[in-house]
Amino acid sequence: MKVLIRSVRIIDKKSSFHDQVRDILIVDGKIAQIGDDLSAEGAEVKEGNGLCVSTGWIDMRVASRDPGFEHKEDLVSVRETAAHGGFTEIVLLPNTQPVVDSKDTLNYIRQSGLGSLVKLHVAAAVTKKTAGVDFTEMIDLHTAGAIAFTDGEHPVQNADLFLKTILYLQPLNGLLMNRPEDTQLTIFGQMHEGITSTLNGMKGMPSLAEEMMLNRDLKLLEYALDKSTLELTGQPMLHISLVSTKEAVDLIRQAKEKGLPVSCDVAAHQLAFEDKDLIDFDTNLKVNPPFRGPSDHQAIREGLLDGTIDAIVSDHNPHDEESKNLEFDHADFGITGLETVFSLAKMYSGLNVEDIVEKLTTKPRHILRLEETNIAEGSVANLTFFEPETDWTFSKTYSKSKNTPFLGQTLKGAVRGVFNNSRLEWF
Repeated sequence: MKVLIRSVRIIDKKSSFHDQVRDILIVDGKIAQIGDDLSAEGAEVKEGNGLCVSTGWIDMRVASRDPGFEHKEDLVSVRETAAHGGFTEIVLLPNTQPVVDSKDTLNYIRQSGLGSLVKLHVAAAVTKKTAGVDFTEMIDLHTAGAIAFTDGEHPVQNADLFLKTILYLQPLNGLLMNRPEDTQLTIFGQMHEGITSTLNGMKGMPSLAEEMMLNRDLKLLEYALDKSTLELTGQPMLHISLVSTKEAVDLIRQAKEKGLPVSCDVAAHQLAFEDKDLIDFDTNLKVNPPFRGPSDHQAIREGLLDGTIDAIVSDHNPHDEESKNLEFDHADFGITGLETVFSLAKMYSGLNVEDIVEKLTTKPRHILRLEETNIAEGSVANLTFFEPETDWTFSKTYSKSKNTPFLGQTLKGAVRGVFNNSRLEWF
C-alpha cells in the first residue's frame, strides 16, 4: 500500500521536519520518504487546505460501554468515533459489565482491537467491581497488559486502599489514575454549587469535594513515595483525571514544584462551558465534574498554558435517549466527546496548535509509558491529519449515542484523516 500526502505541514517537535511543509510518502505502513514534489506510481494521493500532520493522537479517558451496555456504545462504534476525532489510540475505562477486573474481560477488549485502525488500551479496575472494597489481582492484570489502574467513574474513597495501591504499583512502574471527588459531599448533587444551582433549585456539587480529595491523594502519594523509583523511571505514578477547579490546578502546580510524580488532564468540554450555561436545564451539559465558575475556567486555561495540565481528554461518556432525555435531576452525567476534542481545544484553550498536539500525543504517551513515535523516514506511520483553520459543521456523530451539545454547530479545526496499522481512513 502506497499513500502520498502532498504539501502537509509537519507538527512534531521531535522531528527535524517540524513546522515544515513537505510531501510524505508512506509505503507498507512506514514513512518511506519526506521531501518536496515527491511522486510514486500507484500511490493514493491525498491533500487538503492548510493540511497538517502529527503523530497519532491518544485519548486517555474513554468509556466504551462494551461489554454489557452495547446499546450505548460498542468496541466497533467507539473505534470509528475515535478515528473521526483524529485518535489512533484510546484508553478505555473499566466501568463495563462485567467490570474489567479479570484477565478474561481485559483480554476480550484488547483482542477486539488488534490490528485495527484505532488501538485499544485498557485501564483495569483497582477494586473488584469498582466497588471500593477488595483489591483486584493487579499484578496479574498488569502482566496481562493493563495500561493503568483506575476505578474510572468511581473515585477511590478509601484512603488505605489508595495508599496501598500506590505501594503495590511502585515496583511494577504502574500508573494509578484517579478522579478526585469526595462523594459524601456531592451526594445527590446535580451541578456546580453556585448561583446557578441556587437559581435552578438544584443541589450543588461544591468545589471543596474535589479539592479535599485531591489534597488527600497528594499527601498520600508523598507519604508513600520511594524516591529511588521516581529517579529510575522519571514518570508520573499518580495521574489526576478531569481537574475542574482553580484550587485543584494550584495544588497540582505546587505538587509538581515539589517534585512529586504526578500528572493531570482536563476534559475538552470543560473549556467550552461554565455553570451559568446550565440555566436552561440542558441535560447534555450535565457532566461530572460539573462545569464550574469563571475563576475555575480561567485557572484551567492558565494551567494548560504553563504546563501544569499535561493532557486534554474527551471523557467520552455515551448514553442512550432513555438516560438523557428526561428531567435534569434524573438524567445521567456525561457527554460524548471523541469527535470534538481538537476543535474545542483550538477554539477555547488559548493554546497554539503545536501545544495542543503535544497534549494529545507526547505528554499522554509519556504518562502511559508508551513508546515514543515520531515523523521521520523509516518510522512506522501512526499519524493524524487535520486542518486547524477549517470550519466544519458537526452534523453527524458516529457514536451510537447522541448526548452532545455540539451537534449541528459549526466548529473550527477539522480532522481530515488517520493512518495506523497500515490503514488509512480519510474524511
